[in-house]
Amino acid sequence: MNLLRAASIVSLFTLASRITGLVREQLVAASFGSSAWTDAFNVAFRIPNLLRRLFAEGAFSQAFVPVLAASRARHGDESTRALVDAVATVLFWALLATCMLGVVGAPVLVYAMAAGLRETPGSFDAAVVMTRYMFPYIGFMSLVALSAGVLNTWKRFAVPAATPVLLNVAMIAAAWWLAPQFERWGLPPIYAMAGGVLLGGALQFALQVPALARIGMLPRLRSIRAALAHDGVGRILKLMAPALLGVSVAQLSLLINTQIASHLGPGSVSWLTYADRLMEFPTGLLGVALGVVLLPQLSAAQAQDDGKRYSELLDWGLRLVVLLALPSAVALLLFARPLVAGVFHYGAFNDRDVQQTMVALMGYGVGLLGLIAIKVLAPGFYAKQDVRTPVRIAITVLCLTQLMNLVFVPLLGHAGLALSIGVGALVNASWLLWGLRRRGSYQPGAGWTGFLWRVTVAAVVLGAGLAYVSHVLDWTALRATPWMRAGWLALAIAGGAGVYFAVLLVLGVRPRQFVKRG
Repeated sequence: MNLLRAASIVSLFTLASRITGLVREQLVAASFGSSAWTDAFNVAFRIPNLLRRLFAEGAFSQAFVPVLAASRARHGDESTRALVDAVATVLFWALLATCMLGVVGAPVLVYAMAAGLRETPGSFDAAVVMTRYMFPYIGFMSLVALSAGVLNTWKRFAVPAATPVLLNVAMIAAAWWLAPQFERWGLPPIYAMAGGVLLGGALQFALQVPALARIGMLPRLRSIRAALAHDGVGRILKLMAPALLGVSVAQLSLLINTQIASHLGPGSVSWLTYADRLMEFPTGLLGVALGVVLLPQLSAAQAQDDGKRYSELLDWGLRLVVLLALPSAVALLLFARPLVAGVFHYGAFNDRDVQQTMVALMGYGVGLLGLIAIKVLAPGFYAKQDVRTPVRIAITVLCLTQLMNLVFVPLLGHAGLALSIGVGALVNASWLLWGLRRRGSYQPGAGWTGFLWRVTVAAVVLGAGLAYVSHVLDWTALRATPWMRAGWLALAIAGGAGVYFAVLLVLGVRPRQFVKRG
């Protein structure tokens, strides 16, 4: 299997997901702007999303995929099927209990996430209602995470990568069609978005079922007692404990930042959300794709005690991070206004919203290289079933991030929250890299100095061009001619990418250098 091709497939579907996600955010921005209502929805949506990242895509995936890959490498498919059945059984009953508790405890969860909503009449109650509507989403997405872990281990990357598009399509339909219906019925239109989220979760899970059936790994529910007795379930639960702590640290940082933002005035939560949506474009296209492809491969190399291949996989991933994340960071820092204006500056989204979202995006851009590198470096530890080291690093970085908030937020407001996350990500990635180097798990391949020099030169040329284009046009005034602005934006992005890769080619960087087989 060509790993570059596999990563490209994941990136392609992730691109589709991010594009539909941007369309979704454009509709929400144009329909509702940055208001107390959108803050309420974003807070309500973050609660099941937080739990999804905490359990489904976080601790569970970090523990499940290495054990699953090792089981398949050592014992074959039949034994691994029994493991999947046992894990699915335990997960199903745990999710059922979690969803019931979440619906009942929604007021407590909203208060813990954003107590500042109480300062705006109606916002807190709206967030509680929407949280209750959306909470079953965590159940669907946890089952999707189980399915994705199996499919990725079997090197079936396309379906798991494509399913997030369905959430965006459902939410687009909710904003486009259902929200006006709610308004006619005398209900707050923003409530329609909660219905779109729930529908999107159900559709994502439904798409996984036939894919699992095709490889003969569709889970069957067993006795809960027998499932808990399976030794693989025990190993996963033991790994989940430190993994849960590690992911909790990252989500706790998000929780604290949302709580702080909710006290910075109406719109602050939404500005950070819109900036985060743009920042997720490069992190999803590159970071998620590499993490998805690398974790099963690293786990298999570790199970086979192939240290050389393990190190080569990490080296390949890190070179791709530098090649693609560095120019993306340059774009977020020097081309932020055109990006925000071109994507969101319509309808109720005004000039002030552009400015406030832009400065948040630049804060995230500072740490983009670190945010993406973590997606490659952390799996290096998870593949060895070492979750404790990334956890210790994450806890320290959380404390550092909050100390930076004490300095940055009074100076920069909500943008300070984004900057703290960005700087913290750089520290986190550097520490993970140092840890892998110190234990001898990763040895950099030959040619790194020349490679870094070539990429830096190309990034400087790109930055100069983007900075010029950003200032030569009045991107907010172009709101009057949206199609012209969209054309200029597309031309600038395509031209910048063309210039960047042309410079790399002139300097001797060739695509074939990144072809690697798995």
